[in-house]
Amino acid sequence: MKKTPCLFALAVLFCGYTHAQQMNIKTLPYPQPKKGDTVDTYFGTAVPDPYRWLENDQATDTKAWVADENKVTQNYLQQIPYREEMRKRLEVLWNYEKYSAPFKEGKYTYFYKNDGLQSQSVLYRQVGDNGTPEVFLDPNKFSTDGTTSLQGINFTKNGDMAAYQISEGGSDWRKVIVIKTSDGTAVGDTLIDVKFSGLAWKGTDGFYYSSYDKPKAGSQLSGLTQYHKLFYHKLGTPQSADQLIFGGDKTPRRYIGASLTEDERFLEISAATSTTGNELYIQDLSKPGSPIVTVVDNFDNQHHILDNVGSKLYILTNIYSPNFKIVTVDASAPTVTHWKNLIPETKNVLSATTGGGKIFAEYLKDATSFVQQYDMNGKLERTITLPSVGTAGGFGAKKEEKETYYTFTSYIYPPTIFKLDIASGQSTVYKKSGVQFDPELYESKQVFYTSKDKTKVPMIITYKKGTVLNGQNPTLLYAYGGFGISLTPAFSTANIILLEHGGIYAVPNLRGGGEYGETWHRKGIKMKKQNVFDDFIAAAEYLIKNKYTSKEHLAVSGGSNGGLLIGAMLTQRPDLFKVAFPAVGVMDMLRYNKFTAGAGWSYDYGTAEDSKEMFEYLYNYSPYHALKPQDYPATMVTTADHDDRVVPAHSFKFGARLQEYQKGTAPVLIRIETKAGHGAGQSTAQVISGQVDKWAFMFWNMGIKW
Repeated sequence: MKKTPCLFALAVLFCGYTHAQQMNIKTLPYPQPKKGDTVDTYFGTAVPDPYRWLENDQATDTKAWVADENKVTQNYLQQIPYREEMRKRLEVLWNYEKYSAPFKEGKYTYFYKNDGLQSQSVLYRQVGDNGTPEVFLDPNKFSTDGTTSLQGINFTKNGDMAAYQISEGGSDWRKVIVIKTSDGTAVGDTLIDVKFSGLAWKGTDGFYYSSYDKPKAGSQLSGLTQYHKLFYHKLGTPQSADQLIFGGDKTPRRYIGASLTEDERFLEISAATSTTGNELYIQDLSKPGSPIVTVVDNFDNQHHILDNVGSKLYILTNIYSPNFKIVTVDASAPTVTHWKNLIPETKNVLSATTGGGKIFAEYLKDATSFVQQYDMNGKLERTITLPSVGTAGGFGAKKEEKETYYTFTSYIYPPTIFKLDIASGQSTVYKKSGVQFDPELYESKQVFYTSKDKTKVPMIITYKKGTVLNGQNPTLLYAYGGFGISLTPAFSTANIILLEHGGIYAVPNLRGGGEYGETWHRKGIKMKKQNVFDDFIAAAEYLIKNKYTSKEHLAVSGGSNGGLLIGAMLTQRPDLFKVAFPAVGVMDMLRYNKFTAGAGWSYDYGTAEDSKEMFEYLYNYSPYHALKPQDYPATMVTTADHDDRVVPAHSFKFGARLQEYQKGTAPVLIRIETKAGHGAGQSTAQVISGQVDKWAFMFWNMGIKW
C-alpha cells in the first residue's frame, strides 16, 4: 500500500491541522482586571505598576481574578480533542514501580518506592539486602488529596529515632515530626514554621535546625523572610525553649545551615547572605562549652566540610579554584592560610561525597559525569566505569560500609540504580527502571554552537533515530541559566510523549549555570545577564538553521530563573518561536527582592536599589516591564497558589499585562495550580495533569494532530 507523507510507523498520525480546523477552539474573553495608579520612582525614573494589587494573593479581588483566569484556561484546554487520549497515554507510561537508591540507618536498609501512580512515594525498610520490605512511612496518608508531601528525613546515628519534614500544599514552610523507628510513635511536639532547613542530630537528645521568623498573618506565603536562625531542639522541651545557636541580632544572615560530621564531633555552620558564597564555622562538640570558631570569614567563595578523620577536616572549596578542589586542615587552626591541597582543581568542575573511607570525586565534563575514587590521602585509586555518557549521582555512604549506590541516567537512559563494591570498583545493576521506553530507538547527541559574542555553548539534542531534519519537527527547547546550577542529562517520562511522536528535545547549557564552574556562572549574572538570553537565542537559531525545526514548530520552556529566561524571550524575540511556557518565573526584576527570600538572589541579579546603572539594566529586560503591544506567540504562563519561593504575583502581573498587550490571535493563558508550590512535593496526579496540558497546548498551537 502506498503511504502518504503524514503516515508514521505504528499507524500514529502526526499531520498538520488546517488553519480552519485550528480555529475551532473558542477562547473565552480574558478577564479585564482593574488597573491601579501605583508609580515607583527609581533614580528619577517613574515606573508605573498598574497590577500591583495582584501582589496581594490573599485579597478577595485577586482570588476572583485567579478563578476567572483558571476558567478561561480550562475552557480552552478542554476543547483540545486529544487531551484526554494524551492523559491516558501518559498515565500508562507513568504507571511503573519507581525506586530510590537504598541507604542504611541502624540495622535497616531504607528506600523509597512508588507503585506507579501513587500520589507520593512511600518510605520502606528491610533488614539487610534480602529482608522482607515493610512500610515505614507513607506520605499518602498525610492528606486525603496527596498534596502533603514528605520533604526529607534524618536519623540518629544508631538509627533508633528519626525526624522528618512535611510540606502542606507545596509550601517551603515545613513541620518537623520526631518518631521512634521501632514502632513509629511520635516523640514530643511537632515543630512548626521551619523553612530552608536540614536536620542534624546530636546523639539521641536533640537536633539542629534552621528557620525564619514567620511573616505576619495574611502574608505567610509572600512576606519577606530576611534572617535565618540556627536552633538546637532538645527532645521533650517545647519549641519555644529551643536554644539559638547562630543568627539573630548578633550574626544576622539570610541563609544558615548546619550539619555534623559522621562521628558527631564537629558541628559545621554555613552562613550566607545570598545564594552564592558562604562563611564557614565549626564547633568542637567533644569539648563541652567549646566556642564556635571561624574557618572562612567572608562570602567570596563556597565551602563545605566533606568529612573528618579525627581533627583533620576535608573541605570542598572553590577559593582560588573556580572549578573546586579538596583541601585538608587541622581543626585546631582551621583558617584558609593553613589549608593544604589534597585533590587539586582541574579543568572539569568538581563535586564530591565520601563513603567506605573513600572520596568519590564527581566531575562534570561538558555537563556530563566523570567519577574518580580516591583514598583519604588523596591517592587516585580508579575511575568508575559508567554505562555511557550521562549523569551519575549518589556514592555517599557511612565509613564502615563496603558498598555504596549510585543512580545513572541520561535523556535516553531511564534511571538505573547501581551497587558499587568499594574495594574492587565493580558496579552491578541493583534496580533497573520499569518504564516502557526502548533506548535503542532514540539518540541523544551533544553539539557546540556559537553565541552572539562567539562563546561556544554546549547543547544536547534528543530525538528518535531516523528523524528527518526537514525543519518540520516539533521541538521543545528547555534551559535555566542561573545560580551556578548545572543542567545535566536526565530521563523524563513526560518527554516520551514528545519523542515517540517524532519530536525533538533540546537542552543548552547557558552561561549563568555551573557547568564550567564559577567562571561560567559569573558570565551570566548582574550586568552580564543578557549573555544568558543571547545564548538561548543562539540555541534556537542553531536548531532552525540546521533544520531540526522551524519557528512554526519551536516551543520554549523554563521554570523559576528559567521562567525569567522565557519571559525575556517573549519580550526580546517573540518572532523566534511558536509556543512559550514560562513557569513559576521571576518576572518583576524591580521588586523580586521584596518577597520571601528573594533578596538572597541579588548576587545573580543585582537590585534596582544598587545603582542607577543597575536599575536601568534590570528595567530594560524585566519581563513585566519590557512588554509592549505587539503579536506574541501562544503562551501558557504557569504558577501555583502556594509558591512562597517565587511568589505567584510575578506570574499574575506578567500574565495580566501580556493578555492586555497581545495584538495577535495566539492564546495567552495562565494556569494556576492549587495546593501546590514551586514544584517540589506535587502529587503524581498534579504532575501528570500539568504535563498533559503542556503537551496538548504545544501540539495544538503548532497545528499537530495527535
